[in-house]
Amino acid sequence: MPKASVRETKQSRALKQKLIVAGKVLVAAGQGDFTRGHISVRLPDNPKLFLMKPHSIGLDEITLQSILTIDLEGNVVAGKARRHSEVYIHSEIFKARPDVNSVIHAHPLYCVALSSSGHPVKAYSQPGALFYEDVGVYTETIALIRSHETGAGVAKALGSHRAAFPRDDILALKRQMTAPEQFVINFDYLARRVSGKSVNNSW
Repeated sequence: MPKASVRETKQSRALKQKLIVAGKVLVAAGQGDFTRGHISVRLPDNPKLFLMKPHSIGLDEITLQSILTIDLEGNVVAGKARRHSEVYIHSEIFKARPDVNSVIHAHPLYCVALSSSGHPVKAYSQPGALFYEDVGVYTETIALIRSHETGAGVAKALGSHRAAFPRDDILALKRQMTAPEQFVINFDYLARRVSGKSVNNSW
């Protein structure tokens, strides 16, 4: 499929920078898993497109040049890197949830253990309370999500929840890039930890 012309704007470049920092934050927080795990963000000026980490690199290795621009059918419309095979997690969630602007798929140790157990999330801390009764569970397969159909299944399991457990994984969402405020504060703190500078001015 021929690639459409996608002009990079100041806003899209700022989002790419934020995607890079987000990857470093995840790794610094112990959520890296070699080259597995991926992160995406919807383009606010064109909600039918999103930016995404490519295949074969770690979350802390994302660069401006490697980030891909992808449409809601999972087609790469800008960028030369290899598309991630689980792109359909992102495209199908963005398609089903217009309120969602970012998707993260990672493998945190304790989330993997919890998702494998079949037990529900319980709130034992303030951060945990954010996910109380707000986590969907996808049980159709433990295989990689490499088709529209399985991606749509993940989106259906997610429903209106904040996050979902694909079996042995964790999928987290960001509904609005500017809210809630505590997420902004927390992300900015973590960004300062890994890069030495604030990102809040571009949030």
